[in-house]
Amino acid sequence: MDNFRALQEFLGRFMPLSGEDFAILKKKSSVIHIRKKDIITDAGDTELYLYFVVKGLIREYFYKGSQQVTTDLISEGTITGSVTSFFTGAPSHFCLQAMEPCSLIAIHKGALEDLYRSNRNWEKFGRIITTHFLLQQEKQILNYTRLNPRERFLHFVNEYSHLVQRVPQKYLASFLQIKPETFSRMKHMIRKNPKKQSVS
Repeated sequence: MDNFRALQEFLGRFMPLSGEDFAILKKKSSVIHIRKKDIITDAGDTELYLYFVVKGLIREYFYKGSQQVTTDLISEGTITGSVTSFFTGAPSHFCLQAMEPCSLIAIHKGALEDLYRSNRNWEKFGRIITTHFLLQQEKQILNYTRLNPRERFLHFVNEYSHLVQRVPQKYLASFLQIKPETFSRMKHMIRKNPKKQSVS
């Protein structure tokens, strides 16, 4: 699939886009390729881009002392970036790192603001992006607060099984806020009983 076709299909789920509108977006965006383990955004950087993940996997994390705390795992078909930094201009507290070779569509903050000013369709696009991030954040907060460690683990396995083999166990445990030894025990339990379990 063409890189931009994936983005067009993603946006089409939220808003109708004419060929002319999408051509404007395409002209203001660029496809970039990131090697595995490369840092896309580092802590302390000011985020100037939003990215649509066409292919690959990105980990978002911050440092707690010398420890890396994983806060998000972003795979294909998702918009990402250090969002607070992007919208406020403040230095990022987060790092974004490619966990696999990635193909991304990047749009600069200035180009996005030009789009917003160009017509109302793109103002709607801006609201969609903001809503997308807010919904993702709320969903994650709910999962952290209402589910116990076992339930968080089962929810992740049920909803994001495609990531279980793609993400090293230490990062999954950090993301789910589960001790590594507890995560290993739960993973072993699933292997012994591979029938999909549900969160009660």
